[in-house]
Amino acid sequence: MYAEQTTLNPIQLHLLEMFNHCDSEKMMLELKEVLAEFYAKQVQEEADRLWDEGTLNGEAIERILDEHWRTPYPEAR
Repeated sequence: MYAEQTTLNPIQLHLLEMFNHCDSEKMMLELKEVLAEFYAKQVQEEADRLWDEGTLNGEAIERILDEHWRTPYPEAR
């Protein structure tokens, strides 16, 4: 069986190049933190947008909190 070949997009290539210049674990952790902050900001902005348009509200948040996010496993035989 052959592995599926994938093509990296320009963002993925750029990130790989950035990580290539990390010469210490400290630098890598700092870069990972910057990326985490970036994505946290994106999520917050999207949540704010959904809240402003009424898609996300207190009731929707309560439904989300009641969800079970576990991975479903096949039943044992």
